[in-house]
Amino acid sequence: MGGTTAFWYASRATGVVALVLLTVVLVLGILVNRQGRLPGLPRFAVTSLHRNISLLAVAFIAVHVVTAVLDTYVSIPLLSGVVPFASGYERFWLGLGAISFDLMLAMIITSLVRGRLNRVLWRAIHLLAYLCWPVAFAHSIGSSRDLQHGWLLDLSLACALAVAAAVIWRLASAARQLPRAARVAAVWRQHGPHGTGAKAPERLSR
Repeated sequence: MGGTTAFWYASRATGVVALVLLTVVLVLGILVNRQGRLPGLPRFAVTSLHRNISLLAVAFIAVHVVTAVLDTYVSIPLLSGVVPFASGYERFWLGLGAISFDLMLAMIITSLVRGRLNRVLWRAIHLLAYLCWPVAFAHSIGSSRDLQHGWLLDLSLACALAVAAAVIWRLASAARQLPRAARVAAVWRQHGPHGTGAKAPERLSR
């Protein structure tokens, strides 16, 4: 097997693995509740799992970019891996890949220095990073014809279905929760002076 062919296969393989890992990261992020926990796992385990898979995804994306650059079949500058639309080859689709990589890096870096950042700023960057998956998905489908048919297409659709299922579950879970104002009103009705949860004061007999 020639070096160029090896780089081509390595680039495709690491791209597919990176897409799967990004899907896992996104699904975990969606399923985690407001307390930062998953059923059956303590908070520190969920945080560690999410962070480690994110780092692993970044590692595979980095190898994906480097092997794509080393593949001499087409000319792709290394800078295009981080600077969107800097490549003359497949400019749009590779530009989406660079955007996804940059968003992933922003999420990782801000998570590592979370204690030093303003909470509002951290949350804004973290929410923006959720765009990483749809952008990466579009990049994968548009730039790789391998993912447009066969079992790799099935794998891509499975990733999309997993994300859709997680979003639906999260929305349904949020819909079941009363807004804070409604919760206060409900508690007041139940435990207030005239609610069923509190006994009305007995009148003093004359």
